[in-house]
Amino acid sequence: MAFVTKVKEYREKTGMKQSELAEKVNVRRETIVHLENGRYNPSLKLAMDLAKVFGVTVEDLFMFTEE
Repeated sequence: MAFVTKVKEYREKTGMKQSELAEKVNVRRETIVHLENGRYNPSLKLAMDLAKVFGVTVEDLFMFTEE
């Protein structure tokens, strides 16, 4: 199973910088970098906080796909 994230896509649509997003959800910018690269699985709280920032569901931002 592969972890797929659309955080970067949604962040770029809003014109937000990684550091701005990180500040909104109270994490370091590096956490956003790792999320966008699929190298970090967010906690449920972080996933929900990110979804709230973009006005979407957690399922819109994150999913697992069959490889």
